[in-house]
Amino acid sequence: MAIDSVYASSPPFQTGPSGHPRHFYLAVDRLQFKMQTVVELVDLVARRPCLPIVVCCSTRDELDSLCSSISALPFLSSSALYSDLAGDERALVLEKFRQVTVRWNQMNHGGAPNDDEAGKDERSHMIIVTDACLPLLASGELSLNAHLLINYDLPAKKETYGRRLVACLTADGFVINMVVGGEVVMLKSIEESSNIVMQEMPMQILDIL
Repeated sequence: MAIDSVYASSPPFQTGPSGHPRHFYLAVDRLQFKMQTVVELVDLVARRPCLPIVVCCSTRDELDSLCSSISALPFLSSSALYSDLAGDERALVLEKFRQVTVRWNQMNHGGAPNDDEAGKDERSHMIIVTDACLPLLASGELSLNAHLLINYDLPAKKETYGRRLVACLTADGFVINMVVGGEVVMLKSIEESSNIVMQEMPMQILDIL
């Protein structure tokens, strides 16, 4: 990957307490390498069968670029939540993702799948969403309950970071924050104000998901 550490050294990898998300950062030394790096990351983690992934970004342009860049990955199917998506289409996207999360839980917490599940599509599935289109929990939409949340860009406010967690991630999921060198201060601010610990993403990330 076209990545480099933003810290001089990183603490040894530690798993978080059971029932709490684990937060990592993936450092990119230059902005122009960011898209390439996230595509390589998604290509890697999508090799886990039926892994439910959400990628959050801030703008429609970033969403469109992400959709285009990951469209050819072989182990992944993907959908996007656009602001102009019709209500019934939005409901279909959310329901399809819910089915993926159910299958993920069956495969990883409920033993072997039954005969009806055999032969189903085992590709990982990803939803790409901007902050403006996150599930509206107050309006009755459910959290996406993804096992992995990738923050393509780091939100400027801890409230936005927290909203992404609540709307997208299951309680024991993983967060990977894409960080360009100049965003170290922002990363530290979110870490301290939210009382969380962000470690550098371990190279064995596929083994611990």
